Amino acid sequence: MDAKLLEILVCPLCKSPLVYQKSAQELICKADRLAFKIADDIPVMLVDEARKLSAEDVEKL
Repeated sequence: MDAKLLEILVCPLCKSPLVYQKSAQELICKADRLAFKIADDIPVMLVDEARKLSAEDVEKL
């Protein structure tokens, strides 16, 4: 994932910064507890496509 791209990407829902989780190839929004997948180095920033995270999952980050 390109570092410059990571600097400018924000959550499409609340506009908060995202956390890159390299092992899972996801961008995480802690505020909304959503995980956006990265497919072929392209972030899928659609709220409907995002995986919902539990409070415990977010705590681990």
